[in-house]
Amino acid sequence: MPVSHGLYEAFLAVARAGSFTAAAHDLGYTQSAVSRQVRSLEEEMDAELFERLPRGVRLTEAGRVLLPHAEAVRDRLAAARAELASLRTLDGGLLRLGAFSSATASLVPRAQAAFRERHPGVVVTRVEGPSAKHLGLVATGEEDLAVVAPAPGAPPPPGVVLHRLLDEPMLVALERGHPCAGRRAVRLAELADEEWIVGRERLEDTLFRPAVAAGFRPRTGLLAHDWIAKLGAVAAGLGVTLVPALAAASVRRDVALVAVHPEDVPHRRICAAAPTTPTVAATAFLGVLRETAERLVPAD
Repeated sequence: MPVSHGLYEAFLAVARAGSFTAAAHDLGYTQSAVSRQVRSLEEEMDAELFERLPRGVRLTEAGRVLLPHAEAVRDRLAAARAELASLRTLDGGLLRLGAFSSATASLVPRAQAAFRERHPGVVVTRVEGPSAKHLGLVATGEEDLAVVAPAPGAPPPPGVVLHRLLDEPMLVALERGHPCAGRRAVRLAELADEEWIVGRERLEDTLFRPAVAAGFRPRTGLLAHDWIAKLGAVAAGLGVTLVPALAAASVRRDVALVAVHPEDVPHRRICAAAPTTPTVAATAFLGVLRETAERLVPAD
């Protein structure tokens, strides 16, 4: 049967003070209470721990053997209390963060930098991947927080709460010499004859999903999974491609960006996925994400 920390505390106090009376004074207990605790510990250990003298006590051989172990228990519990306190005060701890690809271009790194400046003691680990994967990892407790673009109308997994960060506009990337390059906005119908560069063969799995559902079928002749490849092809005049606004800051300078009318490709909802009861660090990071999102793309 495990020994309670209180029995070790009484044992260490008596060993340090050399008497039950002095130990009781140090602990703020009665002498009889300290005596009972030491007796209970002796019964648990099946050994006499103190030799009772006319004036005070001294450790027996069994007491001397137990002493370093009791001190180790005290020190480990003190360390545990300190670590738990650091979690509450954000002086330490770990935050496991997930994010989808384009969110790591500006939103997430800016938020992470601001969070590190405020709470340098918290270690943040980050994994990139599709939103569906991160929603699952938050649901199973393998991530503390994730930035996701959930499928429209799809509920989050059980135990996961979605916190809206922003509604992300869509842009089209064009070569600098394109006739529409200087425009503020464009309709997809105006680009119907363009060669579109996409990341997947199935358009319903791309940013084109709402446009396809509305009847727009772009001409797709080039498949490129990587953003570097997509934008390189655009810069070379091989076609055009959709770019989410969060990735705009990472677009190369020889590519022009023009807003797509929201009726053609609606704004994409960007959320932070958190468990029902988030950690202190996750709650704090969520606040920083909201601040950062407001500066990047103002929410409606």
